Amino acid sequence: MELLETQHLPHTAAPGRLKIFFGYAAGVGKTYAMLEAAHQAKQEGVDVVVGYVEPHARPDTLALLEGLETLPPAEIEYHGLRLREFDLDLALQRKPHLILVDELAHTNAPGSRHTKRYQDVEELLQAGIHVYTTVNVQHLESLHDLVSSITGIEVSERIPDRVFDRAEQVELVDIEPDELMKRLQTGKVYRERQARQALSHFFSVDNLRALREIAMRRTADQLNHAAVREGNEKSARAGEHILICLSSAPSNARVIRTAARMAEAFHSGFTALFVQTPETRELSGENLTRLRGNLRLAEQLGAQIATVYGSDPAVQIAEYARVSGVTKIVMGRINHKQAFPFGKKSLADRLIELTNLDVYIIPDHQPRYKKPHGTPHPPKFRFTWKDTGVMLGTLLLSTGVGFLFHSVGLSESNIIPVYLLGVLLTAVWTRGYLYGAAASFLSVAAFNFFFTEPRFSFRADGPSYPVTFLIMLFSSILANSLATRVQEQARLAAEKSYYTELLLESSQKLQNARTEWDCLRLTAEQLHRLFDRPVLYALSRTGAELSFRVEPSEAAPVLSELGPDEMGVAQWVQRNNRHAGAATHTLPNSKWMFLSVRGTQGGMGIVGIPMAGFPAPDAFEKNLMIAILSQCGLSQERIRLQEEQNHAAPLL
Repeated sequence: MELLETQHLPHTAAPGRLKIFFGYAAGVGKTYAMLEAAHQAKQEGVDVVVGYVEPHARPDTLALLEGLETLPPAEIEYHGLRLREFDLDLALQRKPHLILVDELAHTNAPGSRHTKRYQDVEELLQAGIHVYTTVNVQHLESLHDLVSSITGIEVSERIPDRVFDRAEQVELVDIEPDELMKRLQTGKVYRERQARQALSHFFSVDNLRALREIAMRRTADQLNHAAVREGNEKSARAGEHILICLSSAPSNARVIRTAARMAEAFHSGFTALFVQTPETRELSGENLTRLRGNLRLAEQLGAQIATVYGSDPAVQIAEYARVSGVTKIVMGRINHKQAFPFGKKSLADRLIELTNLDVYIIPDHQPRYKKPHGTPHPPKFRFTWKDTGVMLGTLLLSTGVGFLFHSVGLSESNIIPVYLLGVLLTAVWTRGYLYGAAASFLSVAAFNFFFTEPRFSFRADGPSYPVTFLIMLFSSILANSLATRVQEQARLAAEKSYYTELLLESSQKLQNARTEWDCLRLTAEQLHRLFDRPVLYALSRTGAELSFRVEPSEAAPVLSELGPDEMGVAQWVQRNNRHAGAATHTLPNSKWMFLSVRGTQGGMGIVGIPMAGFPAPDAFEKNLMIAILSQCGLSQERIRLQEEQNHAAPLL
């Protein structure tokens, strides 16, 4: 899963300022207005450079490029094509006071440092360069579903709302929809063929009016957001706390976006909760991909990610909402087929029963889908001779006790509980629901064969025997199910306890660390325990080269895998104090994920985790990793401050 692309970057001494020219559709004049503002800034003596502009062969726009320094684009080879992209490295080398970068939502060509252009802009801002850029309302992530429902068009290029909201200034470039239609018809927006296609799909008067209204409202929201940011944000967020639940359902993305808009409107806290159940642990393929995508989406929209464990999602959600001060729950209407004929209460109905909170149901307009088969029981069945022996041994023991009871004259009703106890013991002592289920059927068969008349046959002459067998079978299966569930809950509790212990242990060890290298080594040691793979670590100091060490020390051969490309990723992380590499949106083709160990004043170290051939961390592991890295950064900062004080002491 994607890691930390939505985390707030540490504050630098002089970050660049972002101005967005905002519109409701292509052709309203965003690029034109941006170029006019650039000319005005140049007249005022500002060092202005055009980094990248899409003129779309519009004469008026092309004319405004004259007189402005323009950086040549980078050319990237892709499948025999030469793609022109914004040259980020050249812009950083030139380092103007102000740079123009058009189309903020653009997706960069494969092979670029960043997947999205807004990430290029973030790097420019971090380098202290002011940026002018453009974006349309349909490219905001939280508005994707709303725009799609209005226009009927899925917009693939989108930006997180946090990027839009961090802008120091948003200028709404607005014209009447009728005027925009005239521009389109006269060829001032697109070429003739593109114009005809646009007029038949996206560009209609009704669509444009609706998008215009949304753009105006979003601009007002951004202004309010900026005011809150400059004022008392805590007090603004103290009233409401919105919770959504992450899942692999196709409609979950719509729920996340709706909740994000509600959180923005209420200026409330926003939490995305993932309930880890035995069923979700077994997700794979399309369902797993969708779950990870929804997790990334929630992060991008500013949600705090939380994970709880349990077999009953309704109970876990209700308990988390109670202890976390949640005031509203947003969830989707389930649109999958319920198992017939045994319908059950929906998750929403159960939450309404278990809580006194407002529960908002978002209609699911996705096609009905078949819920992925899963079982609320431990992981996939694996045949083992040990578990098979335990099952058969328990069955033989139950049968032996049954013969003993029969020999002393006890009735059949006294033998049945013996077999039920055997099923319970099988469920507890074996791993996998199927062993207990098999024990249930074998116990009924053994009881029939050994203890019903006629004995030592599978006949049952008594009229009550069929009812007895059914009751015994259902009782055995129920007992097995309950025992297995308790076993799984105990396993989940032990796992969570281990993670909590790991975090507390990390905190204690880091408090006793004497050097920065000790902090990094202890952190790498804990991450090695968490992920069961070698972990690289290096100290980060301005102007110093990275020198990686590995934990555990016997895994030293992995250092030879760090070629020039991997070291380049690590050096970029060092310079920018951000995460990059595999499972991120920056230099994702790397085989390693490099994480910056952050302090309050900047990067303190680098940690590298191999991803090729290893599973991606789940949501809870990711949050735990972030917490450990944060502790390490603070500990390093404490040690570095003490060293500076010790060096300065003789001068006093």
